[in-house]
Amino acid sequence: MRNQTNGPPTNLEYVLLQWLRWLAVALLLVLLLAACERKPQLVTGLGPGGADVSGSTAKVFFVTDRGAQTEGRKGLAYGHRRSQSMAFGEAIVRFGSDGAVAGTSRRIPINVVRVDEQLRFPQTPLPFSQRRGVVVPDKGARAVYGAAADEFKARVAQELKRTGQSEIVVFVHGFRNDFNDAVATLSNIWHASDRMAMPIAYTWPADNPGLLGYFRDRESGEFSVFHLKETLRLLAEVEGLDSLHLIAHSRGTDVATTALREMIIEARASGRNPRDVLKIDNLILAAPDLDFGVVRQRLIAERFGPAFECITVYMNPEDGALGTAQAVLSGTRFGRLSFEDLSEVDREIFRQIGNVYFIDVSQVATRTSHSYFSRNPDVMTDIVALLKTSAAPGSPERRMTHLEANFWQLELEENFRVVRPDR
Repeated sequence: MRNQTNGPPTNLEYVLLQWLRWLAVALLLVLLLAACERKPQLVTGLGPGGADVSGSTAKVFFVTDRGAQTEGRKGLAYGHRRSQSMAFGEAIVRFGSDGAVAGTSRRIPINVVRVDEQLRFPQTPLPFSQRRGVVVPDKGARAVYGAAADEFKARVAQELKRTGQSEIVVFVHGFRNDFNDAVATLSNIWHASDRMAMPIAYTWPADNPGLLGYFRDRESGEFSVFHLKETLRLLAEVEGLDSLHLIAHSRGTDVATTALREMIIEARASGRNPRDVLKIDNLILAAPDLDFGVVRQRLIAERFGPAFECITVYMNPEDGALGTAQAVLSGTRFGRLSFEDLSEVDREIFRQIGNVYFIDVSQVATRTSHSYFSRNPDVMTDIVALLKTSAAPGSPERRMTHLEANFWQLELEENFRVVRPDR
């Protein structure tokens, strides 16, 4: 028993304190899981001519390092387990159902109805030896990997040529998303943007089960960084490609920015311009689940921004899922940031960065929304305008009010008025 003075806790008290802490974490994680559970639905009123697409199908491509599995008559599927090799293929999605009646509902589910794996890369890391401190790659293994890489680039180039396109949009999903979620979410964005680019979902081994699934997903995201780097490297080498657009959401922003940061460092070390190497016009970070202190030191300090034509960060200061992550992990989450949270030093840095924009969506999205980027029609409309026109905030194509520096607020149409930065 603990004595009457303020002495150290007894073993029993220590165990109870630890148990209460874990219970609090578990309850917070239940809230986080609930915030990320809703399945993708088509945002209606956007897309080619605003036409009704109920019952129609579309093709979306994927690269994944999820482990493959079979589900009886449903055929090939990919789960949350990790694969040491990347797979490339195509998925067929259906908007709604064949029996849907046009105009009866604004909620049109998006379902993956078929998955075809077209190519599998060799496992990584490739074998190598070390001689006198020098790494010597295995020539046979490199040749096999190189052949797979060439086939991948040829298949992508063939699709670009078939569709007459020269752009690719890559989507990197977040925590608690399974394979179908990733493909369906991208198909929603792709359709809304008038199918203006070849869609490729990069889907990493997320959706780990249990209360600790968030932490398992975090580590699976770290596991996937090398494969994402390889995917982006190969895509940039595809014949006929002019530019890439990369959209990342939630924990996917950590996977994406980590991979890109390493690629930027590698390009600069070899004397090349990262912008020429990556070919990424738009980097869109939606509800980024990143510690802002880490962003300062690993992205801003590393001069991350100049490697892209434009970086757009969508934020909701009341984001419920990020609020839970912030409570569990501490450190302000980047996706909840507001101009008032910045120090004067940070504000001055942001004022000098001309190609990075921060968009507050709290006026148009549900107060605690986390998946607004693919579910809210106002946010989706802005993303579509950005992808199709590359228009800057404050231009007629984008409905925004200027706040401070490069911070903007997305507005409802009835409340919209443009306040230019020089006013």
